[in-house]
Amino acid sequence: MRSQVNFAASYSTNPYDNTVILRSEHRAIWSMVPMMLIFLVAVALPYLVYQSFTNLLVNLAILITLATMWNLLAGYAGLVSVGQQAYIGIGAYTVLVSAQHGLEPFLAIPIAIVVCALFALPASLLVFRLRGGYFAIGTWVLAIVAEIVFSGIPSLGGGSGAALPGLSSMSPVLRGAYTYWAALGVSAAGLVAVYLLLRSRLGLVLRAMKDDELAARSSGSRVYGAKQAAYLLAAAGCGAAGALLIISQLNVEPSNVFSVNFSAEMIFAVLIGGVGTMEGPVIGAVAFILLQHLLASYGALYFIVLGAIAIVIALWMRKGLWGTFVERIPIRLFPVGYILRSNDGKDSFRKHLQTRL
Repeated sequence: MRSQVNFAASYSTNPYDNTVILRSEHRAIWSMVPMMLIFLVAVALPYLVYQSFTNLLVNLAILITLATMWNLLAGYAGLVSVGQQAYIGIGAYTVLVSAQHGLEPFLAIPIAIVVCALFALPASLLVFRLRGGYFAIGTWVLAIVAEIVFSGIPSLGGGSGAALPGLSSMSPVLRGAYTYWAALGVSAAGLVAVYLLLRSRLGLVLRAMKDDELAARSSGSRVYGAKQAAYLLAAAGCGAAGALLIISQLNVEPSNVFSVNFSAEMIFAVLIGGVGTMEGPVIGAVAFILLQHLLASYGALYFIVLGAIAIVIALWMRKGLWGTFVERIPIRLFPVGYILRSNDGKDSFRKHLQTRL
C-alpha cells in the first residue's frame, strides 16, 4: 500500500525529481478496519431491521454491482457500453433454466457468473472491432439480439417470461434474508475483484489504454488481454446482478431484464458518484436509491429531478461527489491509482504534487 519509488536526485534542479509515488496517504489498516466493521453490521441487518429495509438494500447491492462493473469498463478502460443489460438477462435466464432442472436458485448464481463470462468471450471478438460510439451501439445491439433470442424460446415463457421455481416453499422472511446475504456477498465480491484487477499490472494497462490506446500498444502493453479481462469481469458481475434480480422478483420477463434502463441507472450512479474511482459507484448508487425511494410517488417529477441532478454534476462537479470530496480531503478507501508527494515534507509542494497518475 505504501510501496514507494524514489526519484530523488540531489543534483537536479527539477522539483519533481525530489518526489515519491504512493498508493495512498494512509496505511491500509485505517480504511480496512471501518469497512470490515460496516460489513459485519450489514451481515447482521436481517436480525435488526424489517424485511422491507433489507429488500431496499438488495436493490442497492444490485445497483452497486452494476455501477462498479460499468465503471470498470468506462471509467478505467475507456469502453463505454450501453449494452451490459445483455448479461443481466443472460444471468437471470441461467438461474431460471437451472431452477427448472431442479437446482437451488441460490446455488445457480455461480453458474450464471460463469455462463455470462463464456457468452462474453465470443461477443468480445465482435464488439472489440468497434471504437468509440460504434462500440457503444454495438453492445446495445448485442443486448437487443439477446432479448429477441430468449423471447423466442417457449420453454422459458417466450415474451411473457416465466416464474422462478424452487423458492415457493421457503418462508418469505427466510427467503428475504438469504437474498439479502447473497446480494451483499455478490456486491462485496465484485468490489474486491475489480480492486484486485486494478491493482495489478492489467490495471495499469487499462489506464494507459484509456488515455491513448495506440501509445499503450506502442509501448508493448498487452492492450487486448487487459481489455478482454475487463470486459469478461464486467459481464460476469452483471450476470450475478441478473441472477439476484430474478431471485428477488421470483420471475423473469425479457422486456424487464434486457431493459436499457439498467444502463441508464448504472451510468447515472457512476456519473454522480465519480467516474474512474472505486468509491464513486457506491456513493452514486446510494444517492440514486435514496432519490428513487423519496421521489417515486411524484411520477414524472422523479425523472426531471434525476435529469437535473445529472446535468448539474456534469457541468459543475465533473469528477462527481467522491472526486470533488477527494480533491479537498485526500482519502482513498480503495487506493488503485497513484499520488505524488514531496520527499522534503513541505506541505505546499506536497499539495501541488498531489495528483492522480
